Amino acid sequence: MTIITDISLKKALGDRYLSYALSTIMARSLPDVRDGLKPVHRRLLYAMRELKLNPKSGYKKSARIVGDVMGKYHPHGEAAIYGTLVRLAQDFTLRYPLIDGQGNFGNVDGDNAAAMRYTEAKLTAIADVMMEGLDQNAVDFKDTYDGEFSEPLVLPSRFPNLLANGAEGIAVGMATSIPPHNVGELCQALSHLIDHPQASVEDLMAFVQGPDLPTGGTLMESKETITEAYKTGRGSFRVRAKYEIEQKKNGLYEIIITEIPYQVQKSKLIEKIADLLLNKKLPLLADIQDESTDDIRIVLTPKSRQVDPDVLMNILYKQTDLESRVTLNMNVVDQHHVPRVMDLKEILGAFLDHRFTVFTRQSHFRLDQIAQRLELLEGYLIVYLHIDEVIKLIREEDHPKPIMMERWGLTDNQAEAILNMRLRSLRRIDEMEIRQEHAALTKEKEILEGILKDEKACWKAIKKDIQEIEKLFGESTTIGKRRTVFQEPLSGHVEVPLEAMIEREAVTVILSQKGWIRSMRGHIESFDDLKFKEGDELQQVIHTYTTDSILFFANNGKFYTLLADKISGGKGFGDPVRLLMDLDPEDQILTFFAYDRKSSFSILLVSNDGRGFLAKAEDVFSQTKGGRQVMAVKDKAKPVFCGKIADQDHIALIGENRRLLIYPLAQIPFMARGRGVTLQKYAGGKLSDVQVFKSTVGPSWKKGRGFSTEPNFQPWLGNRAAAGRFAPDGFPRSNRFGG
Repeated sequence: MTIITDISLKKALGDRYLSYALSTIMARSLPDVRDGLKPVHRRLLYAMRELKLNPKSGYKKSARIVGDVMGKYHPHGEAAIYGTLVRLAQDFTLRYPLIDGQGNFGNVDGDNAAAMRYTEAKLTAIADVMMEGLDQNAVDFKDTYDGEFSEPLVLPSRFPNLLANGAEGIAVGMATSIPPHNVGELCQALSHLIDHPQASVEDLMAFVQGPDLPTGGTLMESKETITEAYKTGRGSFRVRAKYEIEQKKNGLYEIIITEIPYQVQKSKLIEKIADLLLNKKLPLLADIQDESTDDIRIVLTPKSRQVDPDVLMNILYKQTDLESRVTLNMNVVDQHHVPRVMDLKEILGAFLDHRFTVFTRQSHFRLDQIAQRLELLEGYLIVYLHIDEVIKLIREEDHPKPIMMERWGLTDNQAEAILNMRLRSLRRIDEMEIRQEHAALTKEKEILEGILKDEKACWKAIKKDIQEIEKLFGESTTIGKRRTVFQEPLSGHVEVPLEAMIEREAVTVILSQKGWIRSMRGHIESFDDLKFKEGDELQQVIHTYTTDSILFFANNGKFYTLLADKISGGKGFGDPVRLLMDLDPEDQILTFFAYDRKSSFSILLVSNDGRGFLAKAEDVFSQTKGGRQVMAVKDKAKPVFCGKIADQDHIALIGENRRLLIYPLAQIPFMARGRGVTLQKYAGGKLSDVQVFKSTVGPSWKKGRGFSTEPNFQPWLGNRAAAGRFAPDGFPRSNRFGG
């Protein structure tokens, strides 16, 4: 009989998605805090152990290993399993490889490994150490997916693999990212934590300096920043490539990059630098060559001996992956199978708790072995005391075993062992060896029982084992030497000159009245050949350089900034200026001029209500597309003039009432933003036009086909905010200086 139960779709989807999420977290993405492995890693190493691929054995084909793992323990695709095998063998991915690969296992360039039928592998000494105790009841086992075999739930892991090799994974709603660390430092921290259980993360950071990456590099973070990351379990570290200067003849030099940041593909890094070089984004760099063999050697040739190598490298750090970030997110599955973010002390403490459990289980297993052996040895000793009777009994009786057990008080195991003894074992010397072995085992049993009764003695034994690991793989060994060095970040922001990143070239910037902007190479003097869209014409042209910035002033009172190098060139009509900045459709550009950050100048801003002020170029520079609001626009007032002040010292203003006022520019204050001060008063109407000029020349205005200059402007000379006097005869009826 079929029973149908109604449930909501929301609940059904939620339950199933939760099951999927938990499966992803526990069985795929997050490592176990005790051995630092995900299930696929653990199964792979265990399968290789079962194939007897220990460090002293020969290699076996990777395809054979992958087949065993997939068939017995991990029923997933062979590509995923082989990818895991490859990663565990790559010395540029793992700080302490767990698999010894033979053949093409990929490289730091990002090239893939050869197919599994071509490569061979076996376990490294570190992996062998991690599995010590599997035959000594050190950990629990479970049935495999089909129930035919068994696999360990976790490895005994004498080696602190989680932090030593790190881990990465993305689960559902959470992720982990743990960079590799130096095992010598980890062992010292573990020993300190055993002696001082109340030690803080800061105390442990005296030993664990920070990540120790397989590819080396320089960690550019302060001690405080690193410590804070390990206290919270989350953070990130800036890592830079290492380089050295190689001197050549005649004062020339080359920069040799010897180490690149972790998980950066060398081929893509070189491709990026070459692309910047081709696009003239690195004017200080002449050439790049890859001379790498087994070691990294990227040769950078500067354009001249005058190029500062630190400046060049700072440019490359800014624009390429020669500087990258390594993330720290210590999200792991704890000993209670709960995923959570741990700090440094919690992770080290969890490892020590695991080692304590493994040690006690191994000790009890050894005691059981000793008890069984002592039982047999005591039976053997009875044989030597009654050797003639035992031999006669075995020869004459059909069933000597029960008789022996009754006569001499033997156990079943003892009697069975005596009956299975060889005749050659009855020599006198064997009896002496048995008595010596019995005494040694008895002493070992007493020592083990004494240790298990005293927790401090257990921790002392664990500490000794950790010190042995440090001796095997620590600083004194080739693999254990620290690779990543530390450098305090430079105080303040390192300003890289713009001309160091862009090749300085002369350009002409052209703006049309309908807002189309373009640049042309060189300083063009004739504009007769310029073409525009139908109905459009030239508004303004300036001569500048690609390293200069362009300051645009719009009638909304905002300044916008563009790098001249970013303005499209060529013989076309250019681009709409509104695409390059956030300029509303009803607003338009009034004027623009070049700005070199090395030199400043003043700008005069005037609105049609007769107000204005002076501003410094650096104060109007904008870092965003939205621009910088400099002149406040209120009511019906609109900016009508924006001029660059060079050697001019006086200002002339004329209103709609034809009153002209002249006074020194020094009377106008500097402001960063605002409406400004009153420049000229009007009883009615507004400002018509503005002109700035040198007092030695005087103001000028259009007269006929030319311009008339008025060096004698004393009658109209006054002070700021005055009304002025009527313009002289002959002044244009348009009330504009330009006619």
